[in-house]
Amino acid sequence: MAKLGCLAGRLRRCLGALPGAPDLACRGASSAAEAAPAAHGEERLKRPEELPGPGHVGSIYWLFLRGYLLHTHRLQVLSKKLYGPIWKSKFGSYNNINIGSPEVLEELLRQEGKYPIRSDMALWKEHRDKRHLPYGPFTEDGERWHRLRQVLNKRMLKPTEAVLYADAINEVVSDLMVRLEDERAKSPSGVMIPDIASVLYRFALEGISYILFETRIGCLEKQIPAETQRFIDAIGYMLKNSVFVTILPKWTREVLPYWNRYLQGWDTIFAFGKKLIDQKMVELEKLMDQGQAPSGYLTYLLSSGQLSPEELYGSIAELLLAGVDTTSNTLSWAMYHLARDPEIQEALYQEVVGVVPKDRIPEAKDLTRMPLLKAVIKETLRLYPVVPTNARVIAKDDVVVGGYKFPKDTLFVLAHYALSHDESNFPDPERFLPRRWLRDQRDSPPHPFSSIPFGYGVRACVGRRIAELEMHLALARLIRIFLIRPDPQCTEVKPLARIVLVPDRPINLEFLDRQTML
Repeated sequence: MAKLGCLAGRLRRCLGALPGAPDLACRGASSAAEAAPAAHGEERLKRPEELPGPGHVGSIYWLFLRGYLLHTHRLQVLSKKLYGPIWKSKFGSYNNINIGSPEVLEELLRQEGKYPIRSDMALWKEHRDKRHLPYGPFTEDGERWHRLRQVLNKRMLKPTEAVLYADAINEVVSDLMVRLEDERAKSPSGVMIPDIASVLYRFALEGISYILFETRIGCLEKQIPAETQRFIDAIGYMLKNSVFVTILPKWTREVLPYWNRYLQGWDTIFAFGKKLIDQKMVELEKLMDQGQAPSGYLTYLLSSGQLSPEELYGSIAELLLAGVDTTSNTLSWAMYHLARDPEIQEALYQEVVGVVPKDRIPEAKDLTRMPLLKAVIKETLRLYPVVPTNARVIAKDDVVVGGYKFPKDTLFVLAHYALSHDESNFPDPERFLPRRWLRDQRDSPPHPFSSIPFGYGVRACVGRRIAELEMHLALARLIRIFLIRPDPQCTEVKPLARIVLVPDRPINLEFLDRQTML
């Protein structure tokens, strides 16, 4: 702790005063007050027990006997049709109040107050508690969470701040283009890239690691460093076993191996992050001795002096995971649909080359003139919200939502997949129609809470702007260099719910070099 404090002081003197954070506390409190839910007459309010829903036995029936355990996103849509915009269900030990209407969701979230509580991170908290580690931005709650987020938000949350990382992201995008060339050259046809999601996962992990650690970790190299590969494997290991941790009773943890595997996955993730942070501290000390003034996100966090070493380790570990699946899965699905929709792909290509000359790499400033590019990403996130559900606990007495009165600490599940597949907001909700997001091609905008893939309010995803910048810059470059075609076998890919929404089989695509086609 003393070492970190000494380094922070030296960095502050070198870098000067840091800009202040936006007053998220005031903004969250005022927006909640300004948009308080309409008053309900006491005689009209219903009790939670009156809610429709499958109950405990019914939930077991749908999840296990009807096979919806890995298709809980589709179960959301079905449940909404059966029970309406708000319903109750049970999942493992959790008693859920499900929200499937944007109007009801808005009513709920307007009441979450200054310190919103996420309860869907209980499994992450169990690891931290067992290993005596502090919580990070996804696991912490209350005033401590607010303090942590105020530190982490700086240099990350605003679009103008995210642009600072555009050069670093473009450097990683350039390496991705090389990696794609190598991957397709391996195929018998010379153009096929099998399992594009795995390549994009490595791209996303390299990108966020470069920003957080200011260090390349080799995810896109031909031979991934062994330590980096163990880290990548540990993330998948942790996520895979977290499914069993969620649904199985706790007594099985002493009998089956999934619990220890889940813990070991997290242990590897934390150890990897800690090592890189410690290495960066040594590098910064050397730079300071040489009179140099470094910059970057980790440098900012170290120089702020507002986080203990343990808080820094915990926060970076959680931030590492936050944007990887969003970027990789969304780009995979976007290319899958562009390959199957030549007209939209050609329109996107014409937009990109119309803005950026072929002798120049797309930059952040160019994205403001690419509305279709942004619409493709928004439509992909609508069709495949990376996190199909998350949860909130409203820490106040007698929460009124949808005509029902709920006691303090009720668990509300936000059914994002059902919300973003709502026909009243999105006609033909199962179709990939990016132009629905273009202002000049729609009658009226959808409800603002009908598709919120990055969350809402002060608890929204801290890495949203970075993830969007990664996706936009990568897709602009990809579509300018390659003509993307579907797997000749025309294999249809569907989503599976494994904590995050993933393809049920590898997405195989053909990448044809546009230059050789001229």
